[in-house]
Amino acid sequence: MQIGIVGLPFTGKSTLFQTITKTHFDPSELAKSESHQAVVKVPDARLDKLTEMFNPKKKVNATIEFVDVVGLQKGDSGSTQFTGNFLSKVKTNDALVQVVRLFDNQAVPHPDGSIDMMRDINAFETEFILSDMALVEKRIESIKKQILKTQDDKLKRELPVLEKCLELLQEEKPLRDHHFNKEELQMLKTYQLLSIKPMLIALNFDETQINDTEKFLSEVIKHKSGHNTKILFFFGKIEMEMSDLSDEDAKVFMQDYGITESALDKLIREAYGLLGLQSFFTVGEDECRAWTIKKGMNAQEAAGEIHTDFYKKFIRAEVVHFDDFVETGSFAKAKELGKWRLEGKEYIVKDGDIISVRHS
Repeated sequence: MQIGIVGLPFTGKSTLFQTITKTHFDPSELAKSESHQAVVKVPDARLDKLTEMFNPKKKVNATIEFVDVVGLQKGDSGSTQFTGNFLSKVKTNDALVQVVRLFDNQAVPHPDGSIDMMRDINAFETEFILSDMALVEKRIESIKKQILKTQDDKLKRELPVLEKCLELLQEEKPLRDHHFNKEELQMLKTYQLLSIKPMLIALNFDETQINDTEKFLSEVIKHKSGHNTKILFFFGKIEMEMSDLSDEDAKVFMQDYGITESALDKLIREAYGLLGLQSFFTVGEDECRAWTIKKGMNAQEAAGEIHTDFYKKFIRAEVVHFDDFVETGSFAKAKELGKWRLEGKEYIVKDGDIISVRHS
C-alpha cells in the first residue's frame, strides 16, 4: 500500500515525511523536483508481545510505503499551480495525506500570502474534482458511442456508475465520501480517479499553538469529515526534533509538550482505517510476523498473502485470537479452554488473529 503526502509549498509535508520515515535530507536534496519514498514499519504492540513470548530469530512488522509527492509550482500570478505532472504522480497512490499549514513563519511566507486552512483544503478538493470531471465526461461520451456499435453488457453496467460519478462531481462532492459497492469500486479502479482516494487531512501546528488544536480540528471536521476523509493534527517542528531521540527521551519530550501520540502512530492507525486494512499474525521460533490484509478477507485469501500455494492448497486454518492467546499463555491452554479453533476457507479473518495454515 502506498500513501502519498501532498501539500502546498512550505506546509511541512517534507518535514512530516522525514519524521515518519526517519530520513533526513539536506536543503539541496529537498529542492530537487523528485518525489521521495520510503517503506515504514507499522508499529504494533501485539507483535512486540508475541516476539517477547516466542523469542524468534526474526520479527517482521507489516509495512506501508510513504511518498513525498512533489510537483506543485508557483504560477505567473503568484498562486500555486496544480501541474499535470503533480496530478499524474498522485494517481498512483492508494491514499493521500494532505498537510495543511496552520503555523506562521515570516521567514518562510505562505505561497498564497496568508494562513487560511479551509482555502488550502478546498484548493486540493477543487483540483481533484475538476480533474475527475474531465476524465469521467470523456469516458461517458466514449462509452455511449461504443454501446451503440457493440451493445456490450459490461459497458452498459459501467455507464450508470460513471453517470452517478459525474452527478456527484458536478455537485462539487468528492467521490471518496459516496458509498459505492464492491463491483462499482472495481469498475472505477482502472480510472485512478483522484477524489475517490481516501484522504487524511493533517493540520500542522507549531509549539505556540498547542492550546488551539481542538478549535481548528473541530472546524475541519464540521466541513470535511466523512467515512473516507479523516482529520488529525501534528506538530511538525517538534516531531522532527523527536525523531532524532531515543524512545525513552522522546516520551519525556512528548510529555513536556503534552503530546500523547507520535505523528507516525497517528498516521498509521488512521491510514489503516481509511484503507480498510487489518493485521493477522504468524508465530514460531523462526519468525513472528504481522501480515496486512483487507478487512473482510477470508482465511483462504489471508493464507494466499503468506504464499500463493497456501491459497491453492488450503485445507484448514488453525486460529486463536491474540487476546485469547496472551490470556491463556500457550496454544495448548487455548485449545483446552476452547479458544483455539479449526476454521474453513470461508472464515472471515479478524484483526489480531494468530493463524497457522494447514495445506496439502
